[in-house]
Amino acid sequence: MDLHKYIGIDIGGTKTSVSLGDSTGNLLGKRKFPTVPSVEVMIERIFEEAGALMIQASSESSIQAIGISCGGPLDTKRGIIQSPPNLPGWDDIPIVEIISQHFSIPTYLENDANACALAEWYWGNGKGFDSVIFLTFGTGLGAGLILNGSLYRGTDGLAGEVGHWRMADTGPYCYYKHGSWESFVSGAGISGLYKIVTGNKLSAHEICELAKVGDASALRVIEQSAKMLGSGLALLVDLLNPQRIIIGSIYSRDEELFRPIMDQVLAEEALSVSYASCEVVPSLLGEQLGDMAALGIARDHSMGKTR
Repeated sequence: MDLHKYIGIDIGGTKTSVSLGDSTGNLLGKRKFPTVPSVEVMIERIFEEAGALMIQASSESSIQAIGISCGGPLDTKRGIIQSPPNLPGWDDIPIVEIISQHFSIPTYLENDANACALAEWYWGNGKGFDSVIFLTFGTGLGAGLILNGSLYRGTDGLAGEVGHWRMADTGPYCYYKHGSWESFVSGAGISGLYKIVTGNKLSAHEICELAKVGDASALRVIEQSAKMLGSGLALLVDLLNPQRIIIGSIYSRDEELFRPIMDQVLAEEALSVSYASCEVVPSLLGEQLGDMAALGIARDHSMGKTR
């Protein structure tokens, strides 16, 4: 069987990875390096590491497509990175044109939530389903939407910005507004809730670890977050009637902390028929999700809806 091969580039605020994979989801090689402030240095490093992986793949001609995953804002139609807050200096960088011209290989750009949705749909816990929602639940909160067998991007590529839903009149401030879903259901939100309760600032990971050993303040914060997670999921279930909702990062690592309260709220608030048709699960791809997400972009564009 002649498997298609892809290059995936995952550009993050602290680290960037370049991966080689195939259409069945095998990760064949990976190069990881710190993200530095200079865009020019980063692009040269991407050229270097991608080129090395292409040699590993036998030749550049064996690579069907290159996928780039990055936090927004992005202009995915024109392939431009538009000043993401975690990437200072990346101001209107035509990354698709730069990469595709250098390698003469079709190159595509998606935001990280969409990319993760594609990866889970092709190779993870969304495989075999036609309507899947992926929630990032990392530093922030965003959604990738697979609806009726294809990625839904929206008119301007901004579909899935569910973290900005206002869920309460008050709450921690995360990026845009108080009381947003993201301000309760994200790493930054959990940290903010804990500071409101205790006056101390800890990371979401530290708070989850405290909750596991019965710390009252940490448990109170996780309860707030889990309730808001369930309420927001009920809105998604009622609006989109998906078969699966896949939740990454914090939820994947600490599902046992969130699941009981989330399930209770979701069952109470969602339409019963839609709720019965939807299963909420953690990410299957785990620590490989970022790499597989970038590869999923390449696969999606090069092979269309064929799964």
